[in-house]
Amino acid sequence: MSFAIESENPVVKAVIEGTAPRPARLAAARGVLPLPQLDLIEVLVAFATSDDGELAGHARETIRTQDTKTLNSLVRSESISITVLNFLASFGEMPREIQESIVANVRTPVETVVKVAAESKSSEVIDAISLNQQLLVQAPAVIDAILKNPIRSADADRRATETKREFFEKERGQQQIANELRAQGNEAAAEFIENAQFDGLGISSDDALFLAEHIVIPDSETDDSWLGLDYLEEIYEETPEQRQAIVNKILGELRSEEIDMPGERISIINHIMKMGMKDRTRLAMKGDREARNILIRDPNRIVAQAVMTNPRITEQEVEKIASMRTVSEDLLRQIAISRHWSRCYQIVHSLAKNPRTPIANVLNILSRLQLKDLNMLSKNRNISDAIRRQALRLSQMRSGR
Repeated sequence: MSFAIESENPVVKAVIEGTAPRPARLAAARGVLPLPQLDLIEVLVAFATSDDGELAGHARETIRTQDTKTLNSLVRSESISITVLNFLASFGEMPREIQESIVANVRTPVETVVKVAAESKSSEVIDAISLNQQLLVQAPAVIDAILKNPIRSADADRRATETKREFFEKERGQQQIANELRAQGNEAAAEFIENAQFDGLGISSDDALFLAEHIVIPDSETDDSWLGLDYLEEIYEETPEQRQAIVNKILGELRSEEIDMPGERISIINHIMKMGMKDRTRLAMKGDREARNILIRDPNRIVAQAVMTNPRITEQEVEKIASMRTVSEDLLRQIAISRHWSRCYQIVHSLAKNPRTPIANVLNILSRLQLKDLNMLSKNRNISDAIRRQALRLSQMRSGR
């Protein structure tokens, strides 16, 4: 007998696998073996699906005669075995309230809910499934199952039909996409798509959903007080040709860093650069690591600076930015004067080695560098003579020369 045992109770394993004495297994099948309720129901389901006719008969009868209140409490538990939920969902003699609790349990597989929605003889159970709009949006097969079940009520039919029409049939505008994302629990992406200015940019619903995958930070965690976003589009209007030039610039930089440029990376860049500057700025503040890595290379200094305000940016990312020779001097100056980032030695060391870092900022940094790093800087021909000379002076002073 093959049965996926989830319980960690060794008695359960012995009883199901047959290493326990026959009397103990019969006692379990009759429901009189002293076991915790969750363990006992797992044993009963294992026996009910076994090839042992005697054990299967007793187990099925025990399940049928279980106290409804007790069984309902078990199937509501998030610790119950998935195999048990699947079996009870198709066990025809289960009371309506048990079926409703099964389809409401987060552990119940979607495939099982689809089967119940298609085959249940209870309109109340179908109603319970139709009320879970988040599930309907995430698993459209549930909608189809409800609409095919002749026992469905008028209310269940209306809910399923409206959800299907709203999310899957009509051409989805930004608000529909935002509603779908919100129903899936992705509030950050919903806020972004809802407020984005996509008109006239050729951004399709598929483009919007693609972008949504890279938005991880809700509005409540961002701070745009540093910038008047309402005026950006008027000041920095871009033509499609200008945006394509930005794509080419970013691709060129990334290709110089990576031997093999993945097609997915190119696709992300093309999707991002369909947006105007205002939305790219918002994405820089709300996007994931991949979006930040792309937008820090945006030649528009406001977009690049917005990346630095992203609450999820890490020290490792800032260290990499501090060493980049393609970012603006303004951005490097911003990192150098930041109280937060200037505490990290690796970041200030990278700034000191970067020939694009403003000289005044590097001179302030040199006194904080270790002797070995000062010696290296004094011999670095890629940086200015003034910085090399000052690094040499400081290294000589520290070594007593």
